[in-house]
Amino acid sequence: MTIIEALIDLQEVDGRIRELEIEMKDLPRRKALETARLSGVSADLQAAKANYEYANQRVKNFEEEAKGLKEKVMQLRTTQAGLKTNKEYQQYSIQIDLVSHELEAAENNQIAAMDLLPSAEARIAEAQAKYDTEKEGVDKFCAEVDERITAVKEELDSSMSERAEKVKAVNDPKFMLYYERLRTKRWPVVVPLTHDGVCDGCHLVQPPSVGQLADANAKNGKEDKPQSIVACTMCGRILYRD
Repeated sequence: MTIIEALIDLQEVDGRIRELEIEMKDLPRRKALETARLSGVSADLQAAKANYEYANQRVKNFEEEAKGLKEKVMQLRTTQAGLKTNKEYQQYSIQIDLVSHELEAAENNQIAAMDLLPSAEARIAEAQAKYDTEKEGVDKFCAEVDERITAVKEELDSSMSERAEKVKAVNDPKFMLYYERLRTKRWPVVVPLTHDGVCDGCHLVQPPSVGQLADANAKNGKEDKPQSIVACTMCGRILYRD
């Protein structure tokens, strides 16, 4: 196997590792987005519950108000029954009428508030059903993502072990050093030089001398002779001829 062939094999493994690393970063992001979406649905449910509690509390408040007014009317009437003069009696009658009107208003408000409870309960039921449906889907999605994360980790470990073996096959330190330095900046690192003299990485036409060096490399590889690094004059990628 020539050095270029060994580098191409290494690059194939590195390409797989790059894809797995990208996926490893993307999977938690996708999981977080789904969880955030569920939080929005949960917020709607909590809002529906809060709205019901508010409506129910209004009913209780009006009920307490009506109860207090009823007791006040009874107290006024009890006091009125013991009065001795018509003037005092009439004054209490006026007070009783005023409190009775307040009582009627409180009872009407209580009835109106109670009328809002069924719709508030229906909103909770609707929001709860939506939340349950969404949560089931999100839980399933997150479980699948967790399974995929585990699988990707295992595949990454396997690929890294394979990479270590591929690195050993590149038995020229200068090629390995050049490849490692360039792979974080350019990808892929090792690309063909077309028969038209074009770098398959940046698509720049190379000088004839580059093509001659690539041809010489290909010949030396077949004859098991030393090979030199032939780089693109624009992007620096390692070029080779088939």
